[in-house]
Amino acid sequence: MNYELICNKVIAIVRLTGNFIRKEAMQFDAQKIEYKGLNDMVSYVDKTAEQKLVQNFEKLIPDAGFITEEKTISRVGKTYTWIIDPLDGTTNFIHGIPAYGISVALYEDGQPVVGVVYELNRAEMFYAFKGGKAYLNKKEISVSVNPDLKSSLLATGFPYYQFDNQDKYLKLLAEMMQKSHGVRRIGAAAIDLVYTACGRFDAFFEYNLQQWDFAAGCFIVQQAGGEVFDFSGGNNYFDKREILATNGRLTAEMLEAIKRYF
Repeated sequence: MNYELICNKVIAIVRLTGNFIRKEAMQFDAQKIEYKGLNDMVSYVDKTAEQKLVQNFEKLIPDAGFITEEKTISRVGKTYTWIIDPLDGTTNFIHGIPAYGISVALYEDGQPVVGVVYELNRAEMFYAFKGGKAYLNKKEISVSVNPDLKSSLLATGFPYYQFDNQDKYLKLLAEMMQKSHGVRRIGAAAIDLVYTACGRFDAFFEYNLQQWDFAAGCFIVQQAGGEVFDFSGGNNYFDKREILATNGRLTAEMLEAIKRYF
């Protein structure tokens, strides 16, 4: 497979779907939302965007499987699997906060080979492919070079359901706030990750994520020279659904703190 060619086709499909979301944002009716669970909202925009993505990706790789947030399709692929979040940051979108995007990853035999995250409001297309680097709007990007927490800006996310680990998380958050330049919470993990990939953030940490939240973003971080771990310092983040993504220089210091609480 020509990964760069596939990546370019994914970018074109994602950009078209992004145009649909931007158009809908101008006329969105917040009353037309559904609840999948506690604080877990979905709109017709999420579902329609996912359908558009799936239809195009089915043509691109007909026998591929799908893991998608809105579950408009669920199919196991023998070799290839698309992992899709059609609108990462749905709550932001519903409330008119301009921080949301599309996240698409392609996995081959269980490993990422293409990752695309499109931040819609700034028209920023982040992407990476196997054998290449990481890019933002066709320009190569890399993680930051900040050497320690005291010079770093971090990102995180807050749980919106399953609050069992909330107390531990808040203690970790307090420590990170005290030791760094600050901690930001955008509300879209895919965007947090690509901002880490391009050096705007120096690290990102969050637990209780879904695979479509981070599959593309983690790959882009890695291709940009960064590191991704689970909270124990292993590489089982995909199944454990907890992420520490750093510029590589902060990994040891942050893992030491995380292990005190998790």
